[in-house]
Amino acid sequence: MTAQDQKRAAGRAAAEMVETGMTVGLGSGSTAALFVEALAARRLAIRSVATSEATAALAVSLGMTLVGLDDAGRIDLTIDGADEIGPGLALIKGGGAALLREKLVWEASARRVVIADAAKTPGRFGRFPLPIEVVAFGHKTTAARIDGVLSDLDIAVRGVLRQSGAGPVRTDGGNLIYDAACGAIDDPASLAKALKGLTGVVEHGLFLGLAERALIGTPNGLLTLYP
Repeated sequence: MTAQDQKRAAGRAAAEMVETGMTVGLGSGSTAALFVEALAARRLAIRSVATSEATAALAVSLGMTLVGLDDAGRIDLTIDGADEIGPGLALIKGGGAALLREKLVWEASARRVVIADAAKTPGRFGRFPLPIEVVAFGHKTTAARIDGVLSDLDIAVRGVLRQSGAGPVRTDGGNLIYDAACGAIDDPASLAKALKGLTGVVEHGLFLGLAERALIGTPNGLLTLYP
């Protein structure tokens, strides 16, 4: 199976978890998009909450019913991808710059399931650069504070402002992203707490203690992981 086949298998398996009447959180990114397509094909009577403008546009194009987070009430189940899956289902997310909205939907959900291909499960956690969302005002000052936190935790890297062809990447909320290529994160809980305490940091891409399971497409079939 190619990586795309693996993603599609995980997305289809996740779509089978959804039942009529649910309110479902729709993740962002390439794997989540395959889940959204598989879910739309089932034609269930459900409501959905999108974690990004791109996902919302896809869902609408497929005829799905969307509601805003404030109008959703209880979200029964959120399905989303990840950039990296570590021990205990610690996750790094935010490669698509939707980490704030993703985390808001995740934390409003009764159940959260991550879907991915086999390449997202490396041996040591922290291989994927950690996205950190910051407000644009004074972002260089905030970046210096981020570098200080990384140094205090013996992570010898600096955050790099994410760029696109048109300049700095902007999130759906108008914020900026700094990526920290940590290489290894031995104490993700301490790093998450320290980053969250910095003025100017809106959110970080460490999703800890949230996923109830991971559905991983592999060359040998579907693998289910639990914390």
